[in-house]
Amino acid sequence: MSKKLVIVESPAKAKTIENYLGKDYVVLSSVGHIRDLATTGPGGLGVDVENQFAANYKNATGKSKVIKELKHAAKNAEFVYLATDPDREGEAISWHLADVLEVDVDLKNRVVFNEITKNAVVDAFKAPRKIDMDLVRSQESRRIVDRIIGFKLSKLLQNKIKSKSAGRVQSVALRLIVEKEREIQAFISEEYWHIHGIFGAAHAQIEAELTKFEGKKLAIANEAEAMTHVHALAAPYVIDKIEKKNRKKSPKPPFITSTLQQEASSKLGFNARKTMSTAQKLYEGVSVGGEAVGLITYMRTDSTRLSDLFVGEAKDFIGQQYGETFVGKGTGAGKKSKNAQEAHEAIRPSSVMRTPESVKSHLKPDEFKLYKLIWERAVASLMADAMVEATSIDITSGAYNFRANGQILVFDGYLKVYSFENTKNEMLPTDLTEGMEVMNQSMTPTQHFTQPPARYSEARLIREMEELGIGRPSTYAQTMDTLKARGYVNLEERRFKPTEQGILTSDKLEEFFSNLINVEYTAKMEDDLDEIARGEKVWHVELKDFYDRFIPLVEHATENMEKIAPKEVGEDCPDCGHPLVVRRGRYGEFVACSNYPACTHIKKDATEGVTEDTGTGVTCPKCQEGEVVLKRSKRGRIFYGCNQYPKCDQAYWNKPIDQTCPHCKGLLVLKGKDEKITCPNKACDDKHEPVQA
Repeated sequence: MSKKLVIVESPAKAKTIENYLGKDYVVLSSVGHIRDLATTGPGGLGVDVENQFAANYKNATGKSKVIKELKHAAKNAEFVYLATDPDREGEAISWHLADVLEVDVDLKNRVVFNEITKNAVVDAFKAPRKIDMDLVRSQESRRIVDRIIGFKLSKLLQNKIKSKSAGRVQSVALRLIVEKEREIQAFISEEYWHIHGIFGAAHAQIEAELTKFEGKKLAIANEAEAMTHVHALAAPYVIDKIEKKNRKKSPKPPFITSTLQQEASSKLGFNARKTMSTAQKLYEGVSVGGEAVGLITYMRTDSTRLSDLFVGEAKDFIGQQYGETFVGKGTGAGKKSKNAQEAHEAIRPSSVMRTPESVKSHLKPDEFKLYKLIWERAVASLMADAMVEATSIDITSGAYNFRANGQILVFDGYLKVYSFENTKNEMLPTDLTEGMEVMNQSMTPTQHFTQPPARYSEARLIREMEELGIGRPSTYAQTMDTLKARGYVNLEERRFKPTEQGILTSDKLEEFFSNLINVEYTAKMEDDLDEIARGEKVWHVELKDFYDRFIPLVEHATENMEKIAPKEVGEDCPDCGHPLVVRRGRYGEFVACSNYPACTHIKKDATEGVTEDTGTGVTCPKCQEGEVVLKRSKRGRIFYGCNQYPKCDQAYWNKPIDQTCPHCKGLLVLKGKDEKITCPNKACDDKHEPVQA
């Protein structure tokens, strides 16, 4: 008897869901996207610009086997359900699956759930819907725009200034970093002084700062002014005013994608990539008590809403664990955003009963830290406000006024749970009265200087991008990774500093593409994509408008942007005599002949960053057709392989030479810093000493 087929994105999620659905279902994984835009057609865009931007798709690299298995399963299934992630990307993957597997897109076979728990999954299969083509078109439009900008600008910049790439969001984020660096460079530090007094009263001490003179805020510019005020101060010092106020500290809403990335960065030291990959594992399912269960709801969301079911369970839990006074008045409705997908919830634990400590033994250390952060933030958002008693004491000396501030926590409220936020008690003496005279014990002037604005940390840059409407939370991690990988920024003390190449890239884009590669236009494009997703705008019309504005700018830049010649290093090529120059490759800078490709010389010990298939002059011993050339692995390690790959997979970790081993007849290689000639065949190497040159 045939079974019902369910297709999800992740193998881990597939295993969890199959356990929930039972024997009548088989759950398989697409392992992410199965198709992407081809690189055919004019400019390699994979898009027919003249035919309403019709996309030409090809199977994603390495997915042929997966597609073959899915086709076979779909052909023999009673019914096919598409249960990819509950967002635009997931909707697009479902559409691609339906198209490739020849499944009717008008069927109600799209299943969406926000958390991977048995109840949520089973309930979702009771209410399948059609694929939402508006969401699909929105995702497709984003992909096409990014392809057009990426291909056109990247090619231009590579040719003109040797920069590796540009992108719709990436380049605007780089601009923010460069502008911040220019603010820092233009900053002029100014001197200022503070005066702190320590006063004794009733067997206690009060530390206060001089804040006012003759009723006005006091600003002290230099040491001379500071000493003038110190010498003018004199007894009596009198407590002029004591003021106590109760202040509420309200809990923050539960996490959305961007706030989770920010808080995980500042509290746990996680970068955005680590945060999202760890959250993905918590969402897809962890074995707890012999049962695979998703511990959190979907982590790509911009809604702070919480389900009524979770709110009810959480408030019951809070009341039972901490008392009814700790239960907050929040309803979990959240603050609505115009772009929030209201079907989504905030990031929360799938069950409040799975406390961090109860699942700690089932989690890796980083998974536990992040789960604890998510659990505490969600529960705390439904708890009562904390209450702080703030006290201020004013001490006067003639026309001078000192101020001392302190606070004590009088009711924990949500801070009982949220251990990642602390309120420090700063006690002031309690047995003081207004009109009481106090004794000056010391008066200390201190010098300070104004500080330049801080560079962006990853968390701060994400917050800035979110506030400006640049990109979407699900893309922030990729944006950070790309800026670092392209060599546009370095991390110094966990903050972004632009490189020279990053500044040059940003400046050239600003010079020639300021009308499109800017904060305002990028944010507007995000709004346009949201309107396409809601069915309020026609996708190909918006693409045409963008294309007609963008291409003339590319043509103008191609004609007018100055091409920067490679920097000479003051040495000539030993092979052909042309100057050696600094070139940029995928992994950084290297020194090579300016006469490339006629001359392929690369300076020894300067192979970092080589992307060209630099020849060795050695014929591949395996296929006898190709040449062994220098290559670099995905992890950046240099190796030597046949240039006929994938037809021939011959490879060496050390540089081969055109000599054969007298024992095994394989090629010999140069090994170690002293480049001893030896055989790479381990079985052979045991039988003889390194070969002498």
